[in-house]
Amino acid sequence: MNNSSFYYKDSELYCEDVPVSKIAEEVGTPFYCYSATHLEDRFKAYDSTFGSRSHLVCFAVKSNSNLAVLNLLGQLGAGADIVSGGELFRAIQAGIPPERIVYSGVGKTEAEMAYAIQQGILMFNVESMDELHLIEQTAGLLGKKAGISIRVNPDVDANTHPYISTGLKKNKFGLSMSRAMEAYKAAAASEWLNVTGVSFHIGSQILETGPFLHAFSKVTRLIEDLEGSGINLACLDLGGGLGITYHEEDAPEPDDYVSAILEKAGDLGQTIVIEPGRSICGNAGILVTKLLYTKSNSLKNFYIVDAAMNDLGRPSLYNAFHAIQPVSQKDEEARIKADVVGPICETGDFLARDRDLPVMSQGDLMAVMSAGAYGFTMSSNYNSRPRVAEVMVKDNRFETVRERETYPDLIRGEKIPDWMEPGS
Repeated sequence: MNNSSFYYKDSELYCEDVPVSKIAEEVGTPFYCYSATHLEDRFKAYDSTFGSRSHLVCFAVKSNSNLAVLNLLGQLGAGADIVSGGELFRAIQAGIPPERIVYSGVGKTEAEMAYAIQQGILMFNVESMDELHLIEQTAGLLGKKAGISIRVNPDVDANTHPYISTGLKKNKFGLSMSRAMEAYKAAAASEWLNVTGVSFHIGSQILETGPFLHAFSKVTRLIEDLEGSGINLACLDLGGGLGITYHEEDAPEPDDYVSAILEKAGDLGQTIVIEPGRSICGNAGILVTKLLYTKSNSLKNFYIVDAAMNDLGRPSLYNAFHAIQPVSQKDEEARIKADVVGPICETGDFLARDRDLPVMSQGDLMAVMSAGAYGFTMSSNYNSRPRVAEVMVKDNRFETVRERETYPDLIRGEKIPDWMEPGS
């Protein structure tokens, strides 16, 4: 297993000091389970390595937006990296101060911009000239200045899955280095924009520091050119994307990553902003599911469980690997190669394929590991399945931090028009 917050004691899987089976008895399955201690430790590994260097660790809300997770990290000093008005609302509701919030994303709406400006966020990471002009216009209408950073596309290959690579010219994100200078000059001339920083983000689940440092070198040259033009920046936002161990990956540790950044930064005077998400919460969470049925044919063995692709989409979307562990280990060492599949009416509904697993029986519990990032946040109600519960564990205590949805939740906000009623 990938961290010490999840371990076996007397053949039972624990999260911190709580048996996972005990949580299942109380809340039912499926459910996400998060370790508060793991979240704290991973955040501190980033934060403490900066020492006295001016910095801001903005947690990527898209990776895990549960209010309890955000509140926990916010109390430790985290900011938030958001990509929607909804994520801004969540961050504020969780108690993260607006001045510690940066707003990324290519498709911000005017209403979202107005909301963020009124709240007083630190800066928008601007992704196009059209966006820059709309932020300026919106700020002027509100009579309140907006902090901006230009997100540059450094054209650096992050060596990750093509769906989560964001720093190449062919990707939709950011402005080219040459267009960035034009954007900065336009922003500096505006009475409604505060030129606050520069930002980049080259991808997700990156397993080496080289691409980050390569992009950093390109951006520092832009900073020098800006300073030569009289434009001085307060913040340097390096984005996020540091990977984790799902299976056998050799992922850098947060302190190693920050140490490499600090060495590269040298005497640069800007506050360094980073936006980690998965590397804080990925291995802080598991998805617990129950075995409903076993099934075999001439080619395959199947474990049919009560969690599905609508609960954890990464295996279906990216063919991503998540380790699967029995919640209760058995004395027998019998193994079987099986697909772990859910109830969704799609062939792509699987959590694992051709996986070597213990022989298990109907009713047994399984833990899908490394599910704390992009698990619940990517879940849906496909097949009209209520979204699952989320649970937080701290030492020997646990609490449901998001209730399981009910059938009435599925139709909240829907209506049948009066003119469709019989006799209308």
